Amino acid sequence: RGIVMHMKRIILFLVLIIVNGCAPTTKDMSNNIGTVNNSLKPNNNSLVIGFNKDFDFKNIKPGDIKEGTDYVISQAENIKIKIIKQENSKRTYENTLIPIDDIYNVIESVWSPGYLMGSVHTNEEIRNEGLESSKTIQNYMTELSLDDDLYNAVLAYSKSDEAKSLIGLRKKFLDDMLLGYKRIGFSLPKEQREKVKSVLNTLTNLGLEFDKNIRSAQDTLFLEEKDLEGMPENYIKERLHKSGKYAIDMSYPSYIPFMDLSESDKSRELLRYKFNNRAEGKNIKVLDDILRNRMVLVSLLGYNSYAEYRTEDRMAKNPKNVWDFENDLKQKLRKKAESDVQEMLQIKSARLNKDAKNIYSWEAGYYENQVKLKKYDLDAEEVRQYFEFNNVTAGLFTIYQRLFNVRFEKVENPSVWHSDVQMFSIYEKDSNDLIGKFYLDMFPRPNKYGHAAAFSVIMGKMTNDGYQKPATALVCNFPKPTEYQPSLLTHDDVETYFHEFGHLVHGVLTKSPLVSYAGTSVPRDFVEAPSQMLENWVWEKESLSLFAKHYKTGNIIPDQLLEKMIAAKNINSGTKALQQVFYGIYDFSLNDGFDPDGNKSTTDLIKELKNDITLYPYQEGTHQQASFGHLNGYGAAYYGYKWSEVYAHDMFSIFKEEGILNPKTGLRYRQIILEKGGTEEPLDLVKKFLGREPNSDAFLRSMGI
Repeated sequence: RGIVMHMKRIILFLVLIIVNGCAPTTKDMSNNIGTVNNSLKPNNNSLVIGFNKDFDFKNIKPGDIKEGTDYVISQAENIKIKIIKQENSKRTYENTLIPIDDIYNVIESVWSPGYLMGSVHTNEEIRNEGLESSKTIQNYMTELSLDDDLYNAVLAYSKSDEAKSLIGLRKKFLDDMLLGYKRIGFSLPKEQREKVKSVLNTLTNLGLEFDKNIRSAQDTLFLEEKDLEGMPENYIKERLHKSGKYAIDMSYPSYIPFMDLSESDKSRELLRYKFNNRAEGKNIKVLDDILRNRMVLVSLLGYNSYAEYRTEDRMAKNPKNVWDFENDLKQKLRKKAESDVQEMLQIKSARLNKDAKNIYSWEAGYYENQVKLKKYDLDAEEVRQYFEFNNVTAGLFTIYQRLFNVRFEKVENPSVWHSDVQMFSIYEKDSNDLIGKFYLDMFPRPNKYGHAAAFSVIMGKMTNDGYQKPATALVCNFPKPTEYQPSLLTHDDVETYFHEFGHLVHGVLTKSPLVSYAGTSVPRDFVEAPSQMLENWVWEKESLSLFAKHYKTGNIIPDQLLEKMIAAKNINSGTKALQQVFYGIYDFSLNDGFDPDGNKSTTDLIKELKNDITLYPYQEGTHQQASFGHLNGYGAAYYGYKWSEVYAHDMFSIFKEEGILNPKTGLRYRQIILEKGGTEEPLDLVKKFLGREPNSDAFLRSMGI
C-alpha cells in the first residue's frame, strides 16, 4: 500500500503544530481585523475567492498562485501589525490570540489549494509555481514564528488576569502557543534565534527538494513477452511499447500487480531493484543534509535528539515510550512473522524442487499471493471482479452517510483541474445544512502525486460571517478504466479508499472554532487512528454486501469467497507488521543518535535493521531511503502508524459490539472524535468514546495473535 496520508508540510507556526495536508481558508479577512490594506487584492485570480465560495481550479493560470501568495502574505502582515500595535494593558483573547489564528487562516487560503495544484495539475509551470509558493509560505511562517514583537504580544497577554483564568480550548491554545515558542528557541539570545531561523528555512527547502526528487523519479523496466508469464491479459496489452517490448513503470498500478503475479523471479528482482533505487542519485545526499540540519536545530534548542524534540508534543511524549512500544511490538510479532515465512518457504521449496532457506523482498508479494491461492484457494484477480470502482464508491458513500448522518450530493459541472476529477457537497441528513465539499481525483496520470492521500483545500473555522465550510481533495492512483475493462480495484485498494476517506471526513466534519485545531490538525501519532479504524468496514460481510458486486453479472460477492478472504486476512500479518516496525525503527534511529557523518551510512543502517527485523534479507545495491518520502514529513514520527492503529482497533471494537452500521454509534464517533479535531487531547477523546481505558487486545486479535 502507498503512503496513506500525505502530510503537506511542517507548519512552523507559533504553536508549531505539525499539520497534515492542511487546508486553506478563503475569506477576505477584513471583517475580522478591521482596516486591511486590500490594494493588492487580485482580480480574476482563481485562488483568491469570497467567503465559502469554491475555487475556480479549471481556469487557474500561470501567475495565479504566486499572485495569491503575495496577497495573503501582505494580508497576514496587516493582521500581525494590528496585533503588535495593541496596547499591552488592553490585550484580550479576542484581540491577540484569535487574530493569530486568523493569520494562519488567511495564509492557508492560498497555501493549501496552491500546494494541491503543485501535486496534481497537468501544467508543469503551475505545478512548479505551487511548490515554489509552498516554499515561500513556509519561509514566511518561519519568519512569523520567530517575530520578537509578536512573541512579546503573546507573552504580555499571557501575564494578564484574563489569560491566567482561561479554561478549556482557550487555555489549550495559549499553552500550546507558549510551548511552540519554547520549541523554536525564544528562551535563546537573539543571535541564536537567527541561527534557528536559518536552519528551519534550510530544512524547509531540503524537504521540498527531497519530495520533488521522488515525484520526478521516472524509471521503466522493459521486458519481453516471455517475461510476463502470470500477468493478466489486459495488464499485458496495456503495457505494449512501440519498441515491441513491454514497459513496466514504477507507478503502483504497474508495480504491485507485477510483484504479486509475475512468474519471473528475475524480472521481479530487477523491478524491485529499480523501485528501491528511485531518486537514489539525488536524495541520499539530501537526506544526509536533512539529518545534519535537524541535529544542528535540536542542539541549538537544547534537546538531546530530534526524536526527543518531535515526541515532546505528541501522544508519545518522549523517545523512551516509542522505543518501548516498537521493541515490545517487534517481540510480540516475531513468532507470527516466522510462521508466515515458513508457509511461504514450503511453497517456494515445492515450486523450485529444492529446500529454500530465504524469502527475498522481491518474492514476498508473489509467495504471499501463492499462499492465498494454495492454502485458501483465494485468487486476487477473482476478488477484483467484485470491486469495480463505481460500485465501491457507491457502497462507501452509503456506509459513511449512514454512520455519520450526512448526505453526499454530486456537484454538476464543477470547476476542477482535470476531467477525471469529481466534486461533491456534504449536507446534514436531517436539516440539509451544507457542511462542506470534497473532490475525488482517483486515477493515475503523468506527473501527478503518485500515492494515495487526503489534501486539505479549505479548513474549518468560526468567523464573523459564520462557519467557514471545509473542503478536502482525495488523490489516489487506482487503475483507470480502459477500452478492455472498467476500473477493478484490489481488496487492498478498497481498504486504501476507505482509509483515505476517513481522513477526508475527519477534515470536513470538523467543528473546531480555530483553524489551528481543525480536522486532522491533531498530534501526528494520532492522526492515522480515525482513518485506520474505518478500514475495518472492508472486512465485514454486512458492509461488503452493500457494494461488492461482480462487474459483469451484478451478483453480490459469494459467501464462500468472502469467507476465504476473511480467513486469508492474516496471511503475512506478522511479516507486514514487522515491515512497519522496521520503517518506524529506521526512521526513529535516524533521528535519535544517528550521525550521517559517523562511521555508518543511511544505507548501512537500512541494511542492518532490515536484516535484523523483517525476516527478508536486504537486497544488495538498493537505497530504499531515497524514495521513502515519510523520512521528510514524518521525521521521527513514522512509529505513529502502528501507535495509532492500537487506538483504531480499540475504537472499532465498540462498533463490533453495537453494530458496524449502527447510526447511533457512528454519530457518537463523529461527535466525540471527528468533530473535535485537535481541540482536546486525543487520549481523553478516545477514553470518552470507549467509556474505559484503551488497551491493545483488539489490535493483536486483528492480526491473529
